Amino acid sequence: MLFDDLPASVVIDSSYETTLEGEYLLNSDGCLEVIKRYPNAGAAKVFVNANHPNNSNCADLLVKKNAELKKIVKDNSIECSNQSVNAEMRSAIWNHFAEDLQLGEIELDVTKGDTKDIWEKLQTYLPLYTLFQSDRKNSDSDSEVQDPLKEAVKQIMADATITALLADVAERVEQRLIDVSNSTLEKLREMNPEVASSLKPIIPPANALKWADVFKSVSITGDENIPINKRGSGIKRLVLLNFFRAEAERRQQQGNSRSIIYAIEEPETSQHTDHQKMLIRAFKQLASAANTQVLLTTHSCTIVKGLNFDHLRLVSIDAVGSKCIESIIPHQLPYPSLNEINYIAFRDLTEEYHNELYGYIEAEELLGAYRLGKQTVTYNKIFRNGTVGPTPVILTEYIRHQIHHPENANNIRYTFQQLTDSVDLMRGFIVASRASI
Repeated sequence: MLFDDLPASVVIDSSYETTLEGEYLLNSDGCLEVIKRYPNAGAAKVFVNANHPNNSNCADLLVKKNAELKKIVKDNSIECSNQSVNAEMRSAIWNHFAEDLQLGEIELDVTKGDTKDIWEKLQTYLPLYTLFQSDRKNSDSDSEVQDPLKEAVKQIMADATITALLADVAERVEQRLIDVSNSTLEKLREMNPEVASSLKPIIPPANALKWADVFKSVSITGDENIPINKRGSGIKRLVLLNFFRAEAERRQQQGNSRSIIYAIEEPETSQHTDHQKMLIRAFKQLASAANTQVLLTTHSCTIVKGLNFDHLRLVSIDAVGSKCIESIIPHQLPYPSLNEINYIAFRDLTEEYHNELYGYIEAEELLGAYRLGKQTVTYNKIFRNGTVGPTPVILTEYIRHQIHHPENANNIRYTFQQLTDSVDLMRGFIVASRASI
């Protein structure tokens, strides 16, 4: 994952502000590059690919403790005004070896040892990622987040104002706990000094507290207090639809806010076509808000047709088995067509695509030009008086008539090869007609 819209400053040590560039956490293109690997389907290992010092005298400074940094400063007679701040010592050390940093891209493991703190701090600057999966579970603890209130809690907890308030609460509670533990240890020393000297209170830092878990039972309920996770798929998706519509309005009105990525699997699930159209409008409105990105996966032609070509990406596997992500460019049809995309990507041919191509040629009033010079075949037509008579038509019309008049059993069914030939003829004609304009 690459991030190029980076904060001017970050805090990765205590409360001292520094920069990603100053900490050599950016790649050679000046982007924050995060790599996640999942060994044997286990927990993710996170790396930052960075153009980082490789000189052994000043490498791996991000994982060194304060005492280790002080030793480097002392051993190399490096001037550093504030040796209580790790970021300042790192900067002083790198400046000292500025002529021989030996910069090169390396993967910094930020999930082991003291680097975990760095990753935890970096995550606060990354976009929130919200995944809405297609329905698979039906439990109150649904991890696939069908209830949008759970995601709302996550966003609210990430708000800077709320974070500051919770930090204040944590600080007050921590101070009270320290007072209680100190008084307890003081009394213990009166009875057994040896035991008392070996004990100390361990209180987790405020940023390690899982405040969102306090609200993990939030839910939307309906008649007779039935929670949303117990309702049908259609109702759950309707609630989700209107969550996105409300989010689109809220984020546009709010303006500047923390970046967020909404990822939605198959939003068309259990939804009427009209609802799908409303949903895609809400997604487009939501994506137009500042600091907001929407990712969709879909099999719905209604969803695809509601998007622009520059919205679409085709994910496929090439001849050597590698995954490819390609942009979709306008081809024969002037609007995004799932049938056309499937045909281009997989040679997956459908009667619907044949209909779309024929309909486009007809709408452009080009049928006469399309028929010119093409060989005809006999189509047995049923006339209004019920009689059947032969009519010469081109192959494309022979197929089109059979698709639109399945009640007419007086003709030999066209073959798949004929369907392919007809589609290729129409695609070639549309390209040629555009070139002649």
